[in-house]
Amino acid sequence: MRISTLLFIFATTAAAQLPSAKPIPRVQAVPMPHHITSFQLDGRELTAMHFDPLDMRPFWHPIRASREVSLTRMGHPHDPLTHSHHNSVWVTHNMVNDLDFWGDYAKKQGRIVNVEVSREGYEDTDEFAAMRMVNHWISEADKSIQLIEVRRTEIRPLDGAKSWFMIIDLEFSPPKGKTTTFGATGFGLVAVRVAKSIGVHDGGGRILNSAGQVNEEAIFRKPARWCDYSGRITNDADGFGGITLMNHPMNPHNPTAFHVRNDGWMGCCLSLDTPVEVTEEKKLRVRYALWVHDGVATQEQSEAHWKKFTEMPVIDLNPPKPVKK
Repeated sequence: MRISTLLFIFATTAAAQLPSAKPIPRVQAVPMPHHITSFQLDGRELTAMHFDPLDMRPFWHPIRASREVSLTRMGHPHDPLTHSHHNSVWVTHNMVNDLDFWGDYAKKQGRIVNVEVSREGYEDTDEFAAMRMVNHWISEADKSIQLIEVRRTEIRPLDGAKSWFMIIDLEFSPPKGKTTTFGATGFGLVAVRVAKSIGVHDGGGRILNSAGQVNEEAIFRKPARWCDYSGRITNDADGFGGITLMNHPMNPHNPTAFHVRNDGWMGCCLSLDTPVEVTEEKKLRVRYALWVHDGVATQEQSEAHWKKFTEMPVIDLNPPKPVKK
C-alpha cells in the first residue's frame, strides 16, 4: 500500500475521531515567551510585537514580505549608540509634556510601558490577526503617567506574504483631570527604520511620496498621503521589497508632513508645527498603516493601496464589554 494512501486513511480516521475539530485560522497572533507576540500567516512569521517592560518602548520586528530577510533593522547602521531608539517600526514622540519619548538618553526621559494585553485582545481569522494592548507613557524620573494609550495592531494579508497591511490604531487619553500636550516637533508619531540595503545612501534605494517627489531632498517634511521606501533586499534578480507608510485622513493636520532621511528612515509627523492637546473630553484617535510589499512600488500601486486602506471601516478601540449572565 502506498504511503499517500496510508496517510489519507490515517487522516480520515483522525477526523472521524474528532468531528468537532475546527479549521486552523490562516492568520494568527501567537503569544511567545519574553513579551513577544508573533503574527503568522500559515505558520510563517510576518512580524512580531515586542513589549518587554525593560525596553524603552514597544516595537515591531522583523517586517518580512515573501523572503526571510527583514525589510527593517534595529538601530542606525552608522550610529547604533545614539540612534538605538530606531526600533524597526515604532510609535513614539519627541515632546510629550516636555518629556522625550523619542530618544533613549534624554535629560527629561520618557518610557512607554505595556500594562495590559486585553483578555479579548487577540483575534485570529483567515483574513487577519489582531492584538489589542494598553500602554502607559511615563516619566522615568518619578514614574508618573503622562498618557494612556490603547493600541491595536492588525495584520491583513492581501496577496499572501507578497503584499500585506499592518494597520495601527491608536487612542490617547490623559490621566484623570489632566491635559497632555504633544509638542511641535518632526519626531513622532509612527516611524520606520528600513534595512541597510534599502536605504538611499547605503543601498541605492528610493523614497517616493504621494506627490511623486523622490528622496529626502524633495520630500523632507513635506505633506503627503503616504511615503514609500523601496530597495534591494537580496541579490536575486527580483530581490526587491519595500514599505509604504500611510497616513489616514482622520488624523490631525491631514495631510501631515513626512520626515524622511536618505540614511534609511521615514516617519509620519503628528504635530510638526502645531501642538496637539489631549483631554478627557477630547481624546486623540489616530490610524496609520504600513503596506509591506515585494518589488519596487510604483506611485499608482501605493496610491491604490492607500485608497484601499482609507476605505476600510475604522475599528472601535473601546467596544462595550459583554454582559455576564
